[in-house]
Amino acid sequence: MVGQGASVDLLIEDLAADLDGRPYEVARVGAGWLLRTRPAYAPAIMAAADADGQSLDLGEFDIAVLAAIAFHQPITRDGLKEIFGKEISRDLIGRLSEQSLVATGPREPRRGAPYTFVTTEAFGMESLRDLPDDEQLKDTGLG
Repeated sequence: MVGQGASVDLLIEDLAADLDGRPYEVARVGAGWLLRTRPAYAPAIMAAADADGQSLDLGEFDIAVLAAIAFHQPITRDGLKEIFGKEISRDLIGRLSEQSLVATGPREPRRGAPYTFVTTEAFGMESLRDLPDDEQLKDTGLG
């Protein structure tokens, strides 16, 4: 659409400059680019997107568990316990399941094998490649 020989990096820089001061930014994710909400605007956008009061109503720890499942899937409750240093309640996993964010994943083909958990399409990722890498997490202060 922009012609052969066009510099994608320069186009991205132009787009980033155009978005300066707006609630969105362009961020590099893996080998591609992502248009995302700037953290300062997230509460207002989330409030505006709350169609008929259907917010996810997740606490900070709930979100942390959901992120751990996304990064380490398939993962068992014991695996989550190793990450957080405490037992993850069935109620928490149940709430994430009720909101269609988490589903049961594969189990070993043996009797009594523990359930694993994976994220669903409702989590909003096309692929696990959409997750930020270690360097991106460090850039945001999370790594």
